[in-house]
Formats: sequence, structure tokens, C-alpha cells
Amino acid sequence: MHKILGVITARGGSKGIPGKNIKPLLGKPLIAYTIEAAKASGVVDRLILSTDDPAIAEVARQYGCEVPFMRPAEIADDKASHLPVLQHAIKTLKEKDGYEPDYVLLLQPTSPARQAFHIKEATVLLEKSGADSVLSVAEIPENYHHKKAMFVNDGGALRLVGSNRPIHERVARRQDLEKNYWSVGSIYLFKTGLLSDPGKPNFYGEKTMPYVIDAKYAVDINVPEDWEAAEEALRELRITN
Repeated sequence: MHKILGVITARGGSKGIPGKNIKPLLGKPLIAYTIEAAKASGVVDRLILSTDDPAIAEVARQYGCEVPFMRPAEIADDKASHLPVLQHAIKTLKEKDGYEPDYVLLLQPTSPARQAFHIKEATVLLEKSGADSVLSVAEIPENYHHKKAMFVNDGGALRLVGSNRPIHERVARRQDLEKNYWSVGSIYLFKTGLLSDPGKPNFYGEKTMPYVIDAKYAVDINVPEDWEAAEEALRELRITN
């Protein structure tokens, strides 16, 4: 049985939506949706929070998430990427508890429509495929397909993105378009060893499998306008308290 460490990342000091991670969304703290989905999935060996904010830590504990450390300030500002945050988590748990997971599951609180079955299915996909990682994606609508994309050249004329060809050469038939996908951001599941790769530490590896989710679950909250959209989406999905 592989050990999977779930890591929820939630720093304080959100500028777009103050107090975002613990702000009530349909009566429940935003972060609670992620904690509950991870715990209900039944596949996470440990579920921890990486935060620099005591208030976020307290709410997470109330919902049953472990907070084994506080994140250092140098990796808690708005310029910090997920890579050093995850490296710090793995290093700290090894030094503190001797704990070394096989896989890491990165979960962002800004994806409250993520469901327990998404996490479980992504885990099965990774184990069966033997891939380095699994990334949650959703299909890009046909109108936004990269082979239909255009730009305006220096002469003010429309040309095809990538090829710089005239637009009459763009693919017109839907049947001739391969499916395109975008990263939903709700699930990043990968082999722990990738974080310490001597060449280029990362959390994708050479082989990343797509876990395709329905667009109705692709809820991502980053700016104030997203909040109302998230409420509407969760009501439609009947995901509330």
C-alpha cells in the first residue's frame, strides 16, 4: 500500500480576497471543502496544512487537518512557488517524524468543488499507469482550440497563432480537431522523489497522466468575481454544509 501525503497549501495575506482561505463560502470556511474531500477519499495516509497563518491553522484543525509545523516567512509571501513549500513540508516531516511518503497530493483550497471521488480516481490512475504524476484537467471548448487561435501581425492583419499562416487555412471541421485541455488546478498527484530530482526538481516528471474532470467541477477562486461564481456552481452541484 503506497503512502500518500496530502498537502493543503494556504498562506495568509491574500490580497485579492482578504482572509480568503477561511472566509465562509455558503456558510462554511473555504478551506473546509478541501479538507473534507481529502478525508472522505480514503486514500490519504496523512493530511497536513502548510500555512504561515495561525487563524488558518486553527480552522484547519477544527476540521480534522493536521498542522505539524508553521511555514517559514521566506516561503510564505505572494512570490513563493509551490515547489519550495512542498520541499519544506517533506523535509520537515522526515526530520520531525521520520515520515517519508511515496506520493504527494497537492490540494489548493481555491478548488472547493473538488470531490472525494476525484481524488480517489486520480490515485487509481497514477498507480495503474505507473506514471510520474497525474494532473487534473478539463476540456477546452472548441471555440478556444489552439488551431483556431489568431493574432494580429505587424501589418494589422489576422494570422494563425503558431504557424503565422493565413486564417483561411485554419481547421474548420470539429471532427478534425484533437481535444485540448487546460489545467484545472484541483489535483496535483506525484511521486515524492521528483521534489529532490538532482537535475530539475519538479512535481510532474517525464510522464504526466491527465485526470479529466467535468467542467462543472472546475471551480477556481482567485479574484473577488470568482467568489460569486463559486457559490452559484456549488449550489448547482448541491455542495454545501
